[in-house]
Amino acid sequence: MAELRIARALQGFPAAQIAVDGAAAPIEVHLISQLGHGQGDALIVGAGQRQRRHHSFVDALDEPSARIGGLQPERGDRSSLYTFSVGRGGHPFHRHAGPRVFTAVAGSSGALLRFSTSMARAPAGDPEAFLASLQQVIVPPDSLFTVRFGGGVWHQFMPLDGGSGHPALFALSCHTDEVAGIDDPALLAQVLANEATIPGLTEVLPEALAQRLRERPADAIPTTRLSLEPIESRVLAQACQWVRGGLGRLRAALARMRDARGFASTERHVPEVRFSSEIPADALLAPELGGSHGHDDTFWIELPASEAGSREASALLASLLDGFLHDRPAGVSLLMRLRNALVMPLGLRRSPLGCPVSSLLTECPSERFVGVFPVLGQRVSADGRRAEVLLGADDRHLRFRSVVGVERHPDGRVHVMLGSRVAPRNAFGRLYMALITTVHRRYIGPTLLRRALAHALAPAIVSDVPSSWRWATGRMR
Repeated sequence: MAELRIARALQGFPAAQIAVDGAAAPIEVHLISQLGHGQGDALIVGAGQRQRRHHSFVDALDEPSARIGGLQPERGDRSSLYTFSVGRGGHPFHRHAGPRVFTAVAGSSGALLRFSTSMARAPAGDPEAFLASLQQVIVPPDSLFTVRFGGGVWHQFMPLDGGSGHPALFALSCHTDEVAGIDDPALLAQVLANEATIPGLTEVLPEALAQRLRERPADAIPTTRLSLEPIESRVLAQACQWVRGGLGRLRAALARMRDARGFASTERHVPEVRFSSEIPADALLAPELGGSHGHDDTFWIELPASEAGSREASALLASLLDGFLHDRPAGVSLLMRLRNALVMPLGLRRSPLGCPVSSLLTECPSERFVGVFPVLGQRVSADGRRAEVLLGADDRHLRFRSVVGVERHPDGRVHVMLGSRVAPRNAFGRLYMALITTVHRRYIGPTLLRRALAHALAPAIVSDVPSSWRWATGRMR
């Protein structure tokens, strides 16, 4: 069959609009931008690795996916957000009850998007009509594009060159109304409970009809090809395709070698840290180590009521301890690595945390604050306005105890404190403290407290790692 191609120059974003039966909204595909050679494969590999590590990851129907934003029905929001990818083999022809809108990046061989314009509820009942209703859209390699279609539209995505080994696409998909068109009460309950998955919302084309579709020649399906460059020479187009494909494989291989972690940070002003060389008389630490101690210090911060929030002291203290564990200042961590290397031949205790709070990594604590943090002691006032924990450990050269406390004043201000007491056990312990006291008081103590408080006050960041796993990491060696 001879191919007839008619190209038109378009202003703005090249687009394909495909009408469907009845009054349903049309299928729309917009080509947005062209990425660098080979960047499509690299992005798909990198994003796919992060998707695989997400706590809601599901790998089914040749469409790995993760739900990253759920419904909020109590606020009248029935939308949800997913990521999904389609690999080198494409995925089955299927449909969903609700509408879909997604933005995607095509792999380095391009992507082929197939749709049925028939809204028949049972396409297997009239296979010829279904096959005759097919249309397809080609998006170029390494491109950014958008797709929108209504509920019930049959569709299938695959790489443009199925034998190339390149993935088809990676997408960020918005289900604008997750409950639309769902008749099954059990599935509806699952959706409203934010437990839905893409495969659970998918109806696959009957296998007999899917087989007939696979046997249908691709050139027998009406096709719209989108491009940001004029297609004037087949030789030039094939050369470009070869270059993009080669660079795509190279960049994908490099992407697989990189760590797929991500980071989220917040910035917040924290008031000045104040210092005293004494321990408050009413602190949990005051009676510790008797009269044998040779070093006391206290760092504290006063938060004005406008910045303190409304959490009880114990909740803020738990966030503070979490900050010591999981939001460590880089400079303090570097100093601890240096210190650990120097004392290793001496057989002294080592920890990645700053010494005042290093016992938070204790394996076998006598008790735990809020059931999570290992402590030597704790105290929470009956009115919930004051909470303290006692930390510490004994080593060959010294014994140390620390107190971390939070107190809410009646006027709304919050007092946050980190205090330490050290008792040298021998001459080396006294020399050790003489060497580190200045850097401890001027840098380590105030930096630990400021960073932990900034962590405690930061807006909540949703973690992809369950909290039970996070508490178990980084234990003392």
